[in-house]
Amino acid sequence: MTNKINGINVDVTPDAPADEQPAIGLIGMGEMGRMYAAHLSRAGWKKIHVCDRPEKYEELKEDMRDTLGVNVLPDGHQVSRMSDFIIYSVEAEFIDQVVAQYGPSSKVGAIVGGQTSVKAPEKTAFERYLPQDVHIVSCHSLHGPTVSPLGQPLVIIKHRASDEAQTLVESILRPLRSRFVYLSYDDHDLVTANTQAVTHAAMGTAWAAQTSYPWEHGYYVGGIETVKVNITHRIYANKWHVYAGLAILNPSARVQIGQFAASATGLYKLILEGDREALQSRLYRAREKVFEGEDKNGHPTILLSEDMLDRFSLGRKPQSDQSPASPTASAPTANSHLSLLAMVDCWAALGINPFVHLALAATPIFRLWIGVAEYLFRARARLDGAIDAALADVSHRADDLEFVVAARGWSQCVRFGSFELYRARFERTAEFFRPRFGESARLGTEMIRAILDSSSSADGGGGGSGSGESRPGGAPGIQFSEVDCNGLQWAAKSSYLVF
Repeated sequence: MTNKINGINVDVTPDAPADEQPAIGLIGMGEMGRMYAAHLSRAGWKKIHVCDRPEKYEELKEDMRDTLGVNVLPDGHQVSRMSDFIIYSVEAEFIDQVVAQYGPSSKVGAIVGGQTSVKAPEKTAFERYLPQDVHIVSCHSLHGPTVSPLGQPLVIIKHRASDEAQTLVESILRPLRSRFVYLSYDDHDLVTANTQAVTHAAMGTAWAAQTSYPWEHGYYVGGIETVKVNITHRIYANKWHVYAGLAILNPSARVQIGQFAASATGLYKLILEGDREALQSRLYRAREKVFEGEDKNGHPTILLSEDMLDRFSLGRKPQSDQSPASPTASAPTANSHLSLLAMVDCWAALGINPFVHLALAATPIFRLWIGVAEYLFRARARLDGAIDAALADVSHRADDLEFVVAARGWSQCVRFGSFELYRARFERTAEFFRPRFGESARLGTEMIRAILDSSSSADGGGGGSGSGESRPGGAPGIQFSEVDCNGLQWAAKSSYLVF
């Protein structure tokens, strides 16, 4: 067994002389490609070959002229011929045509990977166009380009490669100080379907259809409502294509988005029928299936108190004589929370354990979403209150109808596979919320920081992990007992989870 790939020691570090270092190739210099180039350069790697579209060659040379170790080349053919480890940093929608063009030029014995957020089309393209004499070890940093990679999950996928090839990839990426997560192509797409495909985009579309900001008429103010509004703003403040590829090109996402729409529809029908027994039975079965194991582990509540969350609301709770709903002045405004009921029902129907995905690849939005869902379902009084509101209080009935229509609309959009339709729906909703993005971004960031700070204190003041080896995204207190890269067969002991 050799410890070298193409003459490069697999345990090489950036401290090695330049002639002993691997040549690293980046094809695609968008935001993620540039982030990788910058971090690899700062780490000390001295042979980084990069390219973008040929028409951007001169512009890219100018942008990279002061970045040590980076060599800008005219196209992907030259990058592929010169590099020992090649990363395709292109959108999933275009990965097939880019690999078809440059893949056959790959250096003999090189390692090839991709940074695409959806791996199914990447896997197909690599298997179809790459020479048989190259290794396939893919990767995916599960965070945005403006987020420090320190402690963030970095998926490594050993697909068609030797152990030595994977070790060399780990050595190259280790200076990013991310937490390696070992998955297969299929398991990657299953996890990201839940954590990143945004089944819950329907909330924003429903509120936009009502043509009123949800926090301004008293229904969506404080506590759980604060989180739901913040989630909506975080989604629609992003670019449409961030989610389009995740939803449309990921087979697992299509299944989950379809089930989410089916769950919302099924629950709403039971509400209209006034069938308390069937509704309560269905939701309690979902509660048992999704949260029972966490209850047995003594898992504490993820969310902070509602009083603390109230500090980050865009609106103000109405006075008791102004409440638009029926509860007492001391209780929160009644709400069916249909979006949360549908999400947990969806997880139960598909046999998804969201805590596994939380520990592996949590995004800020998913941390918020699973936290508020657990907050509602773990307390029997809160869950019963949502059921009572759904059946007896009609103040949210119109919004719930719009939500069901929106969920079904997003499911149809994804099923059609139309990027243009997705873009039109997304941007129409985003335009409605755009005037308030600035305020909500500030409050949302403060809320997440307060939650993380409070969680660190509750966990003994440990804060984030310096190396990120066992703590996803800087979240304190998640302990891993096993990670099996062959099939997502692992156990996680969650002593304290934050979202």
